[in-house]
Amino acid sequence: MTPVVTAAVLLAAVTHAGWNAIAHRITDKLVGFTLISGGGLLIGLAMVPFVPFPAGGAWPYLLGSAAIHMAYYALLMKSFRLGDFGQAYPIARGSAPLVVTVLAAVFAHEVPDAWAAAGIALSCAGLTGVALWGLRGHRPDWAAIGAALATGLTIAVYTVVDGLGVRASGSSLGYIAWLMAVQGTMIPAYALWRWRRETAARLRPHAGLGLLGAAMSVAAYALVLWAQTRAELASIAALRESSIIVGAAIGALFFKERFGAPRIVAAGLLVAGIGLMLRAG
Repeated sequence: MTPVVTAAVLLAAVTHAGWNAIAHRITDKLVGFTLISGGGLLIGLAMVPFVPFPAGGAWPYLLGSAAIHMAYYALLMKSFRLGDFGQAYPIARGSAPLVVTVLAAVFAHEVPDAWAAAGIALSCAGLTGVALWGLRGHRPDWAAIGAALATGLTIAVYTVVDGLGVRASGSSLGYIAWLMAVQGTMIPAYALWRWRRETAARLRPHAGLGLLGAAMSVAAYALVLWAQTRAELASIAALRESSIIVGAAIGALFFKERFGAPRIVAAGLLVAGIGLMLRAG
């Protein structure tokens, strides 16, 4: 993995943690995800006239990814309702990279070499440390943990599906534009059906924050999709989940959750893992 790809994925990690924090900050989760998803739809539609149309071979992946993303959003909303941000976010994100490693080996024939495998393992150890620290001092809420783990599984699946799809599309910008346009219709349509005439009144108080989250979401995933055309899926997935460290910092700064020495150690393991993945590249 080159330094440019690494920098792109790390920037994606920061923006990804940011939009997740915004989604958590908006108390009504359906309001938050309607604004973020609907904003992504508007951004995607605005991009469509200016980007290449994805190649035919990409569309099964794109449509499949849109469906998987709906399950991801539903599970993520449930995770945020049931658990603290510092618990739900690390477990959901930290459980994905090892699953991606297995799926990428099976479906993309990408078997990491010794350096990359060691980097992925170290990074996952650091991410797991952050997740476990999020549970410190609390009785485990198994419903919240189950929802977060299920969210992680959907993350792993759409990561591999989109990795294959963007490579078949011929254009990472074309793929992200159409993915946002397709998947962005579903949550707003459900919200409109559920709230009917109250929709505008419910969305208006949080519109600015939600649309900021939408812009951050699209930017984060566009960077990841581009990176997936330049490096192996497992390494991208592990590096992308450094957003957990950013999320932990956001939790400490804005949600009054402790960061603590164990998370500093976990961050160190993550940095060491990134170094090994760079050595592999």
